[in-house]
Amino acid sequence: MTHSVSVIITTYNSPNYLERVLEGHLAQTVPPGELLVADDGSGPDTARVVGAFALEVPFPVRHVWQEDLGFRAARIRNRAVAAATGDYLVFTDGDCIPHPRFIEDHRRLAKPGWFVQGKRMLVNRAASERFVPHGTAGLLALWRTGGLSGVHHLVRVPGFAPEKKGLKGIKTCNLGVFRSDLLAINGFNEDFVGWGREDSEMAARLFALGLRRKDPPFSAVVFHLWHGENPRTSLPENDRRLAETVRSGVRRCKNGIEKIN
Repeated sequence: MTHSVSVIITTYNSPNYLERVLEGHLAQTVPPGELLVADDGSGPDTARVVGAFALEVPFPVRHVWQEDLGFRAARIRNRAVAAATGDYLVFTDGDCIPHPRFIEDHRRLAKPGWFVQGKRMLVNRAASERFVPHGTAGLLALWRTGGLSGVHHLVRVPGFAPEKKGLKGIKTCNLGVFRSDLLAINGFNEDFVGWGREDSEMAARLFALGLRRKDPPFSAVVFHLWHGENPRTSLPENDRRLAETVRSGVRRCKNGIEKIN
């Protein structure tokens, strides 16, 4: 069965990176059904990038924006999910350039009862300013000079997606899940504010729902451009919330997507 794919890209005040990420989605072997930019309060430059991109592409593009009141990734992702129309959601970030077969791979991996945790290759600071996903030879050359990590992810074995248990390595910079499954757990928990763990907590509730996790090492890859770290001041409280979700085995959060009209 072929699923309609909605790509949700989270961003905040990084229009130069976002422009290159969007170009990466234009270069896909299989285009998404639609693309939504989940904007956590960026200024007008981001809106201009999204608007210009929407004029170039053959699929719908939506800019979902909220006021800048600090890091609220859970909330803006929920709003993007509420606006999405696809039955399969692929989450990524505005600093992650997709491999040209990114959507093709995620569509192949989408199976009922599973969610997919894709992989990322880290691009270092010096290389990030001009990085584009060249052919394999160019990427290998960049790896040899220390500009790119995780060279084994360049090997393509699209059908290989072993199961992985637990929350280690959960990242919404590259994660695919059926929309119905995400709605069943009430989306992301908006009690999570500030950087960290809102993605892991969401995954913990997917596990509680009965889903299993695929971890494809050789397909569905993104290239994560370098950026400075977000403040970690909220991490202790977010760790506590995550631990409580894991301990309780709860499936649905209270402060989630259902309140969005």
